Amino acid sequence: MGDAKIIDGKALAQSLREKIARAVTELQSAHGLTPGLAVVLVGENPASQVYVRSKKKQTVEAGMASFDHTLTQDTSEDDLLKLVGELNADPAVHGILVQLPLPDQIDADKVLEAIDPNKDVDGFHPVNAGRLATGQPGLVPCTPLGSILLAKQALPDLAGLEAVIVGRSNIVGKPVAQLLLQEHCTVTLCHSRTRDLAAVAARGDLLVAAVGRPEMIKGDWIKPGATVIDVGINRVEGEGGKSKLVGDVAFDEAVKIAGAITPVPGGVGPMTIACLLRNTLQAACMIEGVAMPDL
Repeated sequence: MGDAKIIDGKALAQSLREKIARAVTELQSAHGLTPGLAVVLVGENPASQVYVRSKKKQTVEAGMASFDHTLTQDTSEDDLLKLVGELNADPAVHGILVQLPLPDQIDADKVLEAIDPNKDVDGFHPVNAGRLATGQPGLVPCTPLGSILLAKQALPDLAGLEAVIVGRSNIVGKPVAQLLLQEHCTVTLCHSRTRDLAAVAARGDLLVAAVGRPEMIKGDWIKPGATVIDVGINRVEGEGGKSKLVGDVAFDEAVKIAGAITPVPGGVGPMTIACLLRNTLQAACMIEGVAMPDL
């Protein structure tokens, strides 16, 4: 068997962003509507700062309005909740994203629940989780949405496939399971306490790794010819003491067995921000009562 097809997340994300930019132009000319995204950053987490800068750049490139709010590390929970309330009430803002992690003095769940569910472009609000679980239209978390779009690059029709997800977080594992049920997959959601995890993983025609442990999923855990979506982003020490990014899948082993696989970096990561822009577009259309342009 040859090496797996590499699913190019950068190319798919770029294509999606270009479609979104065209849709924004269409909304502006037809309805005078410019989708607006507000991003709130509390504190000075370097990884979060890089991520927020990237979000702002891509929001502006897509023709959307970008509203940035940077608060100090010692910001109180009350002050953050007050800002969220103001953004909920601001008609120019269609999407609100509060960058996680938040400092210890702030209860992240309380903040996420304070966001208007119709502006919750991260898709983390319990109302949106409930909409997803019951198959109603709502805003879907960005990384799971990106993962499904990548899977469809390799497998245009997911119906009837056996899908195995390793990891059961509210942010990735559970929403991916819900989305794959909507695609008519047979879904197994497993985790660190699953008995004989390797054997369960090897049943998957589609394997989604979202466990947060570097290279935990070995080549022999993968069904020959399966499609593998690696959501993990782990920084580990590489050669010469330099750090490098690896996924949750042992890529060098997996690439020899899988039919198609996402790389790390360059797989799921770029899709997350593209899907954030897609959600902002969707939120603007829902709030303003106009049809979502085809992407």
